[in-house]
Amino acid sequence: QVQLVESGGGLVQAGGSLRLSCECSGGTFSVYHMGWFRRAPGKERELVAAITWTDGKSVYVDSVKGRFTISRDNDKNTVYLQMNSLKPEDTAVYYCNAVLWPFSATSKGSFGSWGQGTQVTVSM
Repeated sequence: QVQLVESGGGLVQAGGSLRLSCECSGGTFSVYHMGWFRRAPGKERELVAAITWTDGKSVYVDSVKGRFTISRDNDKNTVYLQMNSLKPEDTAVYYCNAVLWPFSATSKGSFGSWGQGTQVTVSM
């Protein structure tokens, strides 16, 4: 059973930065493409960034491109999301999960479970 533990969220003013972390246990982390998802109030969960396990290629949805950076450390079984220039519309609960190629905003997490997520709130 894979376990995912997200951390690093918080309350930040618009224009600020946060770095999210997601530690994965119980699986062979290094062979999965990994993604960061978010669910804003009243909206479906969407994939916002993903990174391959093969060559570390990263993909972003347009709304976060140029502001968010996904990275991974296979030795620590951890995936990160550096979020800069945050906007109020980035407010959401953020989750990580494995994701299948090709990536899209409607991609689903491919592990059988989700972590508790980490709340990001961006104030004006």
